[in-house]
Amino acid sequence: MRSRIIMSMLTGAILLAGTVLGGGSAQAATSGSASTVAPATAFVPAEFGTDWHDPVTAAPPVERPSGKSCEVTVAEAQFRDFTPYRGTYTPPDGCGDRWSKVVLRLDGKVKGRQFDRLGYLHVGGVEIFRTSTPEPSPDGIEWSVEKDVTRYTDTFRRGQDVEMLIGNVVDDTYTGVLDVKVTLTFYAGNPVGSPVGKPVATPVAIPDRVLALGADDTLTTPRNSERILAEVYATGSGGGCEEYWYLSVPDSAPYSCRADDGPYREVQIKVDGQLAGIAAPFPNVWTGGWSNPFLWYVVPGPRAFDVKPIEYDLTPFAGILNDGRPHRIEVSVVGVPEGQSGWSAPVNVLVWQDAHRARVTGKLTRLEAGELANSSTYTPGTEHRVDTEGGHRLAVAGYVDTSHGRVTTAVTRTLATTSAHRWTDGENTDGLDARWTDDETVVVDGRATRVDRVYTMNGTTTVGRDDRLRTVLTLGDRADSVTTRNGMRTSWSRLDDTYTGDATFTVNVPRDQRHAVGTTGERYRLYGSDGCHDRRLTTVHGVLTEDRSGC
Repeated sequence: MRSRIIMSMLTGAILLAGTVLGGGSAQAATSGSASTVAPATAFVPAEFGTDWHDPVTAAPPVERPSGKSCEVTVAEAQFRDFTPYRGTYTPPDGCGDRWSKVVLRLDGKVKGRQFDRLGYLHVGGVEIFRTSTPEPSPDGIEWSVEKDVTRYTDTFRRGQDVEMLIGNVVDDTYTGVLDVKVTLTFYAGNPVGSPVGKPVATPVAIPDRVLALGADDTLTTPRNSERILAEVYATGSGGGCEEYWYLSVPDSAPYSCRADDGPYREVQIKVDGQLAGIAAPFPNVWTGGWSNPFLWYVVPGPRAFDVKPIEYDLTPFAGILNDGRPHRIEVSVVGVPEGQSGWSAPVNVLVWQDAHRARVTGKLTRLEAGELANSSTYTPGTEHRVDTEGGHRLAVAGYVDTSHGRVTTAVTRTLATTSAHRWTDGENTDGLDARWTDDETVVVDGRATRVDRVYTMNGTTTVGRDDRLRTVLTLGDRADSVTTRNGMRTSWSRLDDTYTGDATFTVNVPRDQRHAVGTTGERYRLYGSDGCHDRRLTTVHGVLTEDRSGC
């Protein structure tokens, strides 16, 4: 079966979203509330038809402040090929240049037949938005995505060039034109934001500067930088094997996707050749993933419409970066076969400056990298099997001498991966049970924030003699976060986003003869010192049958 079992067929250019709002979807429960919202009683057909519910996720909505707001259209285009939309951004008129929140919203529609696609949105060279698209019904779908982009305020204060691309192919077979509009809504007021990707919404001042790397991957930071954070939108994509890197096997195993050292992947960032950060990439499954689009028509997998960046705290390197000279920032993905493409990893650098000092000096005091462990063992048989274990640890520390004293930052990050991949000859049965952990602790002068991330994937696709393809799959995105000061807990949160799906259809027949059936669901729970969100969705054959919220 080669890759037809697992390949999502996602092609196109690489395109952050917070919430996906589908037509007819219910509003999520507000923090601390308890409610039940169910869709109106709907007829559930015996199988998928030519139309289904618009895409919807259980993630919480982006909270919007009250008061004056201004809206700016950033991009509006119909994507038929690989021609990017280019335009200009002008700051809003009437809302000043200080905003309590900035919310991005994408509204899209597509009909006919089309694969899932990826795209990006750049403003002033800064990537502010990355997402994938849903696959349409013959009758057409509409969807919306919202994202809090307040952290990019520095970029929005000036007129900027805009570039957006959702690489697409439209022909006699793939007829879906991606019609999208992106707006920014600015809310006047004092700026307060939260670290992207951190479950705990601890208020922090937004960065003073947002920088993109130069063409030669170099960066010159302001000489008074006292905190430096890099964010990397790392995704394996493009229709090749790195789109589903977690299924690759060593060269010795008879499988359609091979890599010299198996499926272990790690996203590394270096400063002038020195290892500065490590992270586990999130195992994205796009909306054609596991060769079964009926899993994703209504409820996408975690982060499919919300491609969060990996964050690296580079503050220990501020003493090096603050010399006024350009420094090379490199991102690489461990485990990708030499010369093989398939990963995109654009970098933004967020900088907080010392308002009372023109020059901040400092020193890197610790850089300890453990030995990277990676072992994939192939066991042949009627059922082939590859067992993989891997991991890595990095500890860095440094200080900066600021106008308010010496500030020391220490970062420790530990990664671990275990997976068991089983398949039969011809890949008519193909299954994976995998778990990735990414534990990070950042200590800044007695204030410690620890985030323990866990990503899971457990699924099997089988193709029977009657050409009925069935996929049963569970995906998990979890994170526990706690912040302490001098040993006392000051904030905490727990995230648990779980997707489940079971869908079957007939392959190698025209679309109207697939006789597809499927049940999918998502439960998104986020609770802690900042409140609670708990929402559950269930679909049957493309009909939303449950939308329940409550804490």
